[in-house]
Order: sequence, then structure tokens, then C-alpha cells
Amino acid sequence: MIRHLIKGVASVAFIAIFIALSPVARAAQPLVDVAWAKTNAGKAGVVFIDVRAKSDYLRGHIPGAVDTNYAKDGWRVSEDGVPGMFPKDTAPLAKLIGGLGIGPDTHVVLVAPGNSASDMGTATRLYWTFKVLGHDNVSILDGGMKAYLANVDKNGKPLNPLARGMAKVTAQTFPVHLQKAMLINTQDVKKAEDSGVTLIDNRTADQYMGVNRHPKSKASGTIPGARNLPESWLTENNGGMFRSAKELKELYAAAGIPTTGKQITFCNTGHWASLGWFASAEILGNKQAEMYDGSMTEWTNKHMPVEQKVKLQ
Repeated sequence: MIRHLIKGVASVAFIAIFIALSPVARAAQPLVDVAWAKTNAGKAGVVFIDVRAKSDYLRGHIPGAVDTNYAKDGWRVSEDGVPGMFPKDTAPLAKLIGGLGIGPDTHVVLVAPGNSASDMGTATRLYWTFKVLGHDNVSILDGGMKAYLANVDKNGKPLNPLARGMAKVTAQTFPVHLQKAMLINTQDVKKAEDSGVTLIDNRTADQYMGVNRHPKSKASGTIPGARNLPESWLTENNGGMFRSAKELKELYAAAGIPTTGKQITFCNTGHWASLGWFASAEILGNKQAEMYDGSMTEWTNKHMPVEQKVKLQ
């Protein structure tokens, strides 16, 4: 009896170790570090997506990584005159993703340049996109490619392994399980505003105050009642490393924003807002956080009310 019990415990321990070491099991981690990337580069079932300029990708990338053009490949499209939207027709997007060698069980790891919070927003926006498509097996390389290239020898040569040229890819079929609840629209935001839901403007302070605005926006200012938490606050020194949960809690408190409860992030076109959503939903664990994709370009194009804190004469 005791011998069987010991064997059972050993089996459970073995399974736990196997799960812990499995790349797929680690997929729930929103962030992975450089050590993880080195260990898992080139492994079956793991695809790194490099979103840097193609010229940078060709000169050297994480072995096995594929490249994509965030702005031009169809990740975001113009819908009803509003730029940068999640596409209503997801078939081309699914074909794009499958063409990168990503299937239903692939662990996707997004690799941004890592030079600023804004370029890390490329990774968070794609992360959100995969979540909307129903693919939860996705992570972001914390610090981006800059962190991966930071380990160098005395001559400045990168020590972490690199591959050059284009990676060979076997196309997969990528299924879409659309999470419609994540695609909130203008009326959803208006109802939230009317009911006192926390609205978080992740734009720069000048745009929040109404001093400047995005060229595609029809009016200056912010959604009435919104609080400002600039995207540059969400990474260390506005770089590629995300702030810890402890630091984020301090910054949210300084901005007068709770870290729990229903909240909606927005910006101009859903890029910076994805950083805010990622910080709230994935690092702080607030699963009631949502992102307004259309953001201020859609809001003002539909002539919704704005609050302009500074009105220049």
C-alpha cells in the first residue's frame, strides 16, 4: 500500500515537472525572459514573431523566428474610415498567421525591438489580437530584441545565438475562435462612461489635456471623466522592460486609477491602449479590463462628447 502511494506521488511529481518544462504549458505566461527564449528557440511548437524592420531581422534574429510587418501585413486595417482597427473579416488574418507556421497549439512569442514603450506596444497589440482570435498560447519577450542582444563579448559581439536570412516556414491552418466580447464599440464605451466605469487614457499628457491631437481625430481632448496613465509609464524608463506589478500599482495610485474592477483603456488607434490593457489585465491580473479598439479616432469621428482641459485661444 505504502509502496503504491510512493509510486503515485512520484508519478504526480514527474507530471508536474514535465508540465513545468513544457513550452506549451508555459504559454499562459504573459511575459518570458531572454533565458527562456534561448532555451526554447527553434523548438517544435514554439514560434517567435519578430516585428522589427525586415532589414534588422535579416541581419540577425532569434533562431527560427519569423518576421512580419505590423503596419502592412493586415494585422490592423481601416474600417469605416477609422485606421488601425481589428479586421471585421478575420479570414485574411487567419491566413497570414497560418502562413507564419502557427497552428492551433503553437506557443507564439512576440518579439518587439525593445527600444521604447511605444514599440513594445506592437507586441501588446498583437498579443491582444491573438487573444481576440481565441489563441491564448501567446507571450511577449520582455525587453524585446534589445534585451536579447544585450549580452555581448568584450568586442561587442552578441553572445546569444542568432540566425540570418529568412527562416523556413511550413504553413499551418490557424483556427479562429472569435472572442466577440473583447471587441467593444463606441456605444459600449458611452454606456460605461454613463455608469461611471473607469476609463483610462493611455495617450501622452498633451493629447489627454487637449493641447494636441492625432491627425485622424476630429476633435481635441479626451472622453469625459477619463484618467490619464501615459503609455511611457508602463515600462522601465520608457524602455523595453515592463514594470513589475508592485511598481504599476504605485503608478496607478498616483494617477488615481484602481487596479481592480471594470475599466476600459483607450488611446488614438488602439496601439498605446494595448499597453495599458496588457498592464492591467495580464501583469496586474485584472480580467475586467477591456480595450476600446477604435479609441479617440473613432470616438471623435462619430462626434461623441469630449472633455478638453486646455483650450487655446
